[in-house]
Amino acid sequence: MQNFMEGMPPVVRDSDLWPWGWLSEHPDQFASGWMFSVALLGILLIHEFGHYFACRWHKIRATLPWVLPAPTLSGTAGAIIQIGNRIPSRDALMDVGIYGPLAGYVASAITVAAGFAMSYQAPANAPAAIVRFGGEPLTIRILHSLMVLWDPSTPSFDHIAPHPVLVAGWIGLFITSLNLIPGGQLDGGHILYAISPKMHRIFTDYLPIILFLAGTIFWVGWMLWGCFLMIPAMRHPQVPMEPELDKSRRVLGWIGLAIFLLTFTPTPFYDNSLMHFFHVDPYRTAP
Repeated sequence: MQNFMEGMPPVVRDSDLWPWGWLSEHPDQFASGWMFSVALLGILLIHEFGHYFACRWHKIRATLPWVLPAPTLSGTAGAIIQIGNRIPSRDALMDVGIYGPLAGYVASAITVAAGFAMSYQAPANAPAAIVRFGGEPLTIRILHSLMVLWDPSTPSFDHIAPHPVLVAGWIGLFITSLNLIPGGQLDGGHILYAISPKMHRIFTDYLPIILFLAGTIFWVGWMLWGCFLMIPAMRHPQVPMEPELDKSRRVLGWIGLAIFLLTFTPTPFYDNSLMHFFHVDPYRTAP
């Protein structure tokens, strides 16, 4: 928020990543972070309550959402609910899997639109960011175009001082796309398992290879998710195959795929691939 008020990108110095020293010197500024925090925590909780109410609908025991704090750019490792008994059917699995990202996507999109409305044109002498947010997912492009139609003074992507609420919405879309990776016990894995357990097994086996390649070329964080999917605890518990998945639930599966495509970007952060760390340019041509 302090950088936003000064017309700078969200992260321009090392102390922005670990702001405890700055906060100890400016304790009066601590409360200025409430808009970002409320927006991001709201998205996470809305996502998890989507899962929670789907569980309640199908009489599945589940805890209320837990938010996991972590020393990350967002200040959190996300939120979870704990399910206390087996999923009774493929219909129930689809509902539990899809309604979290669906609710989180809607909340993130609204937050992005509000963030654009509060952002402004960055000054020409704004310093360069040390953490550069990568390619914008399609949802942000669509919302930006709609905001420009509504208010032509909305700044362009190349010259925007993003309000922290916009950053929170971007993180919400990013988290939604991560959850919709079709493997393991991620939300996308639940959706795919409800559609086809065989396809789920194939995706879970081969996705780590794809994610390791993506980490080499696009963003090194994909490697962490590849390792995550290889953990034995990520193997999906069995769900009764009968009755077959309801046709209306198959439509929900297509909606989940659409949300994944609307939120996914292979490069969420620029200059953070394994090739970049080893100073290898994959686009450089031989002389």
